[in-house]
Amino acid sequence: MASTSEFRNGLCLKFNNDIYQVVEFLHVKPGKGAAFVRSKLKSLTNGRVLENTFPAGAKIDPVRVETREYQFLYKDDMGYHFMDAESFEQNSLEEFKINAPQFLKEGAVCLVLVNTEDESILTCELPHHVEGTVTYTEPGLRGDTASGTALKAAVIDEGPTVQVPLFVNQGDKIKIDTRTGDYVERVK
Repeated sequence: MASTSEFRNGLCLKFNNDIYQVVEFLHVKPGKGAAFVRSKLKSLTNGRVLENTFPAGAKIDPVRVETREYQFLYKDDMGYHFMDAESFEQNSLEEFKINAPQFLKEGAVCLVLVNTEDESILTCELPHHVEGTVTYTEPGLRGDTASGTALKAAVIDEGPTVQVPLFVNQGDKIKIDTRTGDYVERVK
């Protein structure tokens, strides 16, 4: 058992007969009354986000988790299929357990959170940055920044659409932040 004083982002805990991960939290000490911890928890079994308030010092039941490298193999109607880099065991995951499935490419190495009690996979996180090739974008016109946006839509590897600066052309390789889906830079 642990207490709410040990909260940190990414902590996994058992709560309401489910496993949750702390997305964000805030210790609050009002001028009047007892202190409490306001938290946002994400369910690792169905992906729902729950906001909950714990009294300060309340007992919580943390879950032991381990991070492992898995390689993405392919996607079909059964889900996304990954292979453990050490044991070569294959597992399939539902889409909501992956942080940015639109940026997955075959052969990509991802970090998977595994529950050590029953060896079940809880979440899959892509690297913070991935590279892709612009397969389609409208040409940027000189002086087209009057609207103040200076961004245009670009299709990456026949998949997701990302907003890119006007100087990015078709065929350019770019780096994308998987956490936000934003353009980072051109890659040489």
